[in-house]
Amino acid sequence: MRTLLFFGLALMMAKLTAAEVLIVADEFPAMEVLAGKLRSEEHLESKLIAQQNLPEQLRKYDCVIVYIHKALSEKAEDAFIDYTKAGGKLLVLHHSISSGKRKNPHWFSFLGVALPEGDVTEGGYKWIEGVKLELVNLNPHHFIMTNRVVYPVKIAYTSTNAPVASEALPGFALDDSEVYLNHVHEDARILPMGLRYVDAKAAKTYMQDRAGWIKSAGRGQIIYLMPGHRKEDFQNPTYARIVLNAVIYKP
Repeated sequence: MRTLLFFGLALMMAKLTAAEVLIVADEFPAMEVLAGKLRSEEHLESKLIAQQNLPEQLRKYDCVIVYIHKALSEKAEDAFIDYTKAGGKLLVLHHSISSGKRKNPHWFSFLGVALPEGDVTEGGYKWIEGVKLELVNLNPHHFIMTNRVVYPVKIAYTSTNAPVASEALPGFALDDSEVYLNHVHEDARILPMGLRYVDAKAAKTYMQDRAGWIKSAGRGQIIYLMPGHRKEDFQNPTYARIVLNAVIYKP
């Protein structure tokens, strides 16, 4: 009886202390893959909803994941901002930073990013899909980039923040994916992941320390990960592990 009571209490405590994850999306197959990996690899249950179905309060969630391609409603925008500033952890994925969000009044200033107009060769923002996207680990001591992460290749890379001779960094590649070029950061943040994209037609290689970042906002924290164009991106074992690490990361 004592043994049964002990295990019963342990199970009850586990349920009480289990992390709660909310995924807000407008394209669901990729997030269904992520929800499955959270369940199978981290034993975490998540709730997947559309932005119009947001609960009144987000504060009970240990992590809120945003994967919104099309218009971001001002109601959802305000809810995400308030949640983060009050101490929440907001994981912003892929096209949740995209040109369609320029019309939102607070989103980019909250994230501390800008997507400049103009030609890509002169610093203007551009998205290109159907490409091979290479990603490198810029921060070999950070939990998100190291916990149970296996990098299958080394990629020649030169940092855009501290230019040095190219070095081979641990990395991985996503085929038939999408790259976002020339994101501008308007304040300081941790930069754990860089991108490398070769434009064969223009004979130009882009290397930018912009594929992932972490910054504080009020009492909370924002984590951004650029990859995620297709559900296959989240099936890649290296990237999937990085995303899971971002969800369970404790600053």
